[in-house]
Amino acid sequence: MVQCAEAVLKNAGSVGPLELFQQMGFLQSFHIEAWRKGNEQYPSLRQWIQVGQEKFQKTIKHFLEWAEERNLRPIEATYARRGPRGVEELRVTEDGDPEWEKFYRTHYAPADLPQKKTARLAEKLSKPPDLVVFEKVSEEGNCSECGAELQKGSFLVMEKGHPLCLSCADMDQLVYLPAGDAAMSRRARKHSALSAVVVRFNRSRKRYERQGLLVSEAALARAEDECAADAPARAAARAQAAVAREAEDREFVQALTKAIRERFPGCPPEEAGEIASHTGRRSSGCVGRSAAGRALDPQAIDLAVTAHIRHVHTNYDKILMGGTERLDARALVREKIESVREEWRGG
Repeated sequence: MVQCAEAVLKNAGSVGPLELFQQMGFLQSFHIEAWRKGNEQYPSLRQWIQVGQEKFQKTIKHFLEWAEERNLRPIEATYARRGPRGVEELRVTEDGDPEWEKFYRTHYAPADLPQKKTARLAEKLSKPPDLVVFEKVSEEGNCSECGAELQKGSFLVMEKGHPLCLSCADMDQLVYLPAGDAAMSRRARKHSALSAVVVRFNRSRKRYERQGLLVSEAALARAEDECAADAPARAAARAQAAVAREAEDREFVQALTKAIRERFPGCPPEEAGEIASHTGRRSSGCVGRSAAGRALDPQAIDLAVTAHIRHVHTNYDKILMGGTERLDARALVREKIESVREEWRGG
């Protein structure tokens, strides 16, 4: 419990019961997402916390004791969702018990956090998630309110599990702004009283991916004027930021190379550098760019070294190209990988 609470506090700046339960594996993220979106199967969340009553009570007791020992400051926030017809407060318990609801809403942050940062944190915790509009990827479907056919590529809103066209969701006055220009998106959303994030389901990756925004016409026009006015200044800032990122990446690769050599003294220096450069490449999706990798976590380093050995010191790639299933191919080279790892560990 303490390890999980400390991890959440370090990463998020505060920790509440729901975030703790999620970190401990008692509560799955997809349950929280469905609850925040107002799915009709999730009128409350308590029943989805998968842990026995005794363990549940012990966890709460230790959590509150830990917060007191760490001298953390309680910050009460709210859980809410955005809907087409406004912001709706959510409840965690089935009966809306005031004491339990307060317990779940209370987050804990460092006591030495400045007042302004505390206020910003409380505002952030209470901010409802973005209103989400879905781009339809299937051919069939109708609006549950007016019955209009929802064609592939059209936008729809899910309200308590039922699809609504933009007209019935009172959002047909908004215009679509495709993703791609961060400054334009940020400013258009800032100036639009009503806005929504547009997502589309990627079947190959099995996840929703952001496509753009729906904003008011006036907000988009104002954002376009502002972006045109300061385009040269933003271009200069981007160039400056790119130089800073390059310097930061070099420092990170050097630190990662050193950490690899400390954990695997027998690893040739040039190979340690190759591993660090590859796995630490920005936007690569490799383990080195994960939170654990950036923190030089030993397990993340082990994964990066293992991946390098698999591809460079075994015939794994050739086996894969021959048509062998991935897991079977990994099993065939496991002994060789462990042999190289032990040699590198020994120095």
